[in-house]
This record gives sequence, C-alpha cells and structure tokens, in this order.
Amino acid sequence: MTTTTTATRPSFWARAGSWALRALRLELGIYAGIGRAIARRPAIPAGAAGFSYHRPILTILVIFIVLSAVEIPIFDLIVHRWPVVRIVVLILGIWGLTWMVGYLCAMLMRPHVVGSDGIRARSGIEIDIPLPWDDIASVEIARRVDEEKAPRIIDQDGRATLALRIGNETNILILLERPSTVRLPGLAPKGGEHSVQGVRLWADDPKAFLRAVGTHI
Repeated sequence: MTTTTTATRPSFWARAGSWALRALRLELGIYAGIGRAIARRPAIPAGAAGFSYHRPILTILVIFIVLSAVEIPIFDLIVHRWPVVRIVVLILGIWGLTWMVGYLCAMLMRPHVVGSDGIRARSGIEIDIPLPWDDIASVEIARRVDEEKAPRIIDQDGRATLALRIGNETNILILLERPSTVRLPGLAPKGGEHSVQGVRLWADDPKAFLRAVGTHI
C-alpha cells in the first residue's frame, strides 16, 4: 500500500503573519540602510571586500527618488483645502520618499562580500546568502540575460541554480561542491528553503570580484 503526501497550502493567517513579519523586516531594513549610509558603515566584516551591484538600476532608482520628492509639494498644493487629506497625503509622500532613499542606501550598504569565511551573495534588503569556501567548487565570470519575471530558482545545465539578477542580468556564476540549502524571503513555493547547486549574481566589477575570490581559493 502506497501513501501519498500532499503539500498543503499555508492558511490565510499563516500567509498574513508571514507578510506582516516580512513588511516589518523590510521597514527596519530601510531605516538600517539609511543609518549605515549616514554613519558610512557598510555591512562588510573586517578584512573582507565588498562588491557593489547597483549600477544597472541606479539611474532608475534616482529617477524614482526625484519623482517622489517632486510629487510631495504637487499633491500638497492639490489637496491643501482639505486639512485631513493633506496630512494623510503628506505622511504617505514622505514615507514613500524615505522608503525609496532607504532602499538605495540598503543596496549601497549591503554589497556582496568576499572574505576569509567565504562569499556572501546579497540582493537588496532581504537576501543574504552565506557560501562557505568548503561548499564552493568554482567561481567564474559568465554573463547571462534572462527573461523578465523569470523565477529565482532555475535549472541551468541540470543544476538547480539561484539567480540574484539586477535588471534581468547576472555576470558571476558560483558552482557548489554539493547541494546547499538557501532561504528566500516569503513562503513556499517561491520563498522558503530551496536546495541549490549554483548561485548566479551580478557584480558591478566582476574582474575585481574574481581577483578577490582568487586570494582565497
């Protein structure tokens, strides 16, 4: 007799709780990024090297920040006759601007890291994947452009690979010695724990990234 186990979809309350916790972490991450930027203290351990990944989308982020700043006085002028609405719109406008600035700061202050413990592959506020040197088989420059809205976990040459894209692109391929578990934000199936055999990421200076890796492996 064969028993089949069917994966159950998380309940509404489980999903709501997960989203609330994720929203709180994002909000705290935004202010932590701003704080690090003001203090000029990027999240790079002593003795390690940081590698940025923001250049492909920097112009877009700056445009959104400028537009968010311009919108505040425009909307304030439109709704100034209604005090309650004016206050609400003003709060939302300032919060939106702060969020955009904080997201950019978080990207700048949380770069990829190459150090004595291994590689930390990062993306924005939520993703920080530690890859110890003992788990890494090889690192190479391999530029690839994926389709829009492609899943983060893909099959590449028969290996489950995590793709941390910037503008649909990656230019570093890290192959692992054995399947390793990574945790993505959110609930399964797209979030949660996944077993992968490779990680793709974008580094603004892939040659410098590879040189730093070469000092350790």
